[in-house]
Amino acid sequence: MKIGILQCGHTPDAIRPVLGGYGQLYPAMLDGYGFEFETFSVVDMDFPEDVSAADGWLVSGSKHGAYEDVPFIAPLMDFIRAAYAADVPMVGVCFGHQIIAQALGGEVVKFPGGWSVGRQTYEVGGETLALNAWHQDQVVTLPPDAQVVGSNAFCQNAALIYGQKAFSVQPHPEFQSDFIDGLATHVGDGKLDPALMAEVRAKLPLPNDNARMAAMIARFFKERVAA
Repeated sequence: MKIGILQCGHTPDAIRPVLGGYGQLYPAMLDGYGFEFETFSVVDMDFPEDVSAADGWLVSGSKHGAYEDVPFIAPLMDFIRAAYAADVPMVGVCFGHQIIAQALGGEVVKFPGGWSVGRQTYEVGGETLALNAWHQDQVVTLPPDAQVVGSNAFCQNAALIYGQKAFSVQPHPEFQSDFIDGLATHVGDGKLDPALMAEVRAKLPLPNDNARMAAMIARFFKERVAA
């Protein structure tokens, strides 16, 4: 099964050479499930010719907001709607979670409650999962077809499923602790609350459930169910 990665942003220059970009992180996350991958840098206006160019689509994270007026947003939403109409399975992560929701009739905003960064726990499909987050934007109004399957107190709409067509999550199961440490150093320090960054670093040694979420994503691509 071929998964097309719709790369909606670039990981920070300071950590990309060592820890990789989205075109490396998602294949590593889904290693062992028999997928092949092709990356399309849609943030740079490199779009697939058609929604049938892959058997499934993974919409990546990004530094951009889904509501921003940047060139790739409108054609990406058109592509998402076309893939949805054609019944090609989609998975969204962080920005991908948000842009799928927005394209299908939901609302995304810069959350007034602030940032969620580092290791967080979520209730997803009846399980408690520890996953890494790095976001301020949130889905605040659900699209008509979406159902909430994951949340926590800070992020009520942290995982959504759209029947058998799409599954999306707000946290980053592709980010291991070393990546969060790099984000804290090169993005968070000097921008976010130092106490928050200290809390992020204190949790770095703790285990996460990235592998469990990767299994859910793989199962959705293969069977159209997430858990």
